[in-house]
Amino acid sequence: MPELPEVEVVRRGLAPQLTGRRLTRAVVRAPRLRWPIPALDRLLAGREVRDVGRRGKYLLMGFDDGWLIVHLGMSGTLLFTATPAPAQRHDHLDLEFEHGTLRMRDPRRFGAVLWHDRRDGPIEGHVLLAGLGIEPFDERFDADFLYRATRHRRTAIKTLLLGGTVVVGVGNIYASESLHRAGIRPTRAANRIAIDRYRRLVTEIRATLVEAIDRGGSSLRDFVSSHGEAGGFQLECLVYDRAGEPCRGCASPVRVLRQQQRSTYYCAVCQR
Repeated sequence: MPELPEVEVVRRGLAPQLTGRRLTRAVVRAPRLRWPIPALDRLLAGREVRDVGRRGKYLLMGFDDGWLIVHLGMSGTLLFTATPAPAQRHDHLDLEFEHGTLRMRDPRRFGAVLWHDRRDGPIEGHVLLAGLGIEPFDERFDADFLYRATRHRRTAIKTLLLGGTVVVGVGNIYASESLHRAGIRPTRAANRIAIDRYRRLVTEIRATLVEAIDRGGSSLRDFVSSHGEAGGFQLECLVYDRAGEPCRGCASPVRVLRQQQRSTYYCAVCQR
């Protein structure tokens, strides 16, 4: 599933292409993905994109009268091209501009395309966004914040990071990598981690996400940028998807366990 770095890579690729551009037509080929797709041609044709933002794993395209909310689900991609090829089976949506077309492809159909009208209030109040945690690049996200937020939480720290209600966007790959870099066992109860260890974890979460964005994200299956380029962070992972291979810190075998039906990779020696 595309996580925060992948969505941010897409956002950075699309922002200069779409900001200030007028949408000429929207072609919706599927009545629904995870939820029904609204009548976008009626809503958006002739309107100008004001900005392209992101909240967690959601891409937000701002217009004068509302926001288009896009989630890539498990297998979604957004590709911008000046000369689109004929649409294929899983090409569910085209947003056409005078200088090119933005096409959404989603073979597994777990993505989402929704509309939030400004008359319904700020975008932050949308039901999908209102319960999200703090952004990891927000200056308020620090060791004190994370320590206070976890004093009464006995859940495993990796499970808490994936939950998205405390901090948003630290998905499975990046939670495993950040915890390894910080030397914290993924099964350790969140309320049993000291503030100095949270200080290191905050630093490593940010550093891991920045490195992933710089590498174009991680392409494990379907993900490509808005220009069709695969990411390369998966080639640099210290533990993720390396079960049985030597830890790059101590050479002990990397282990794997299941947490909430997700694979967690860690080093039993480096992570206490």
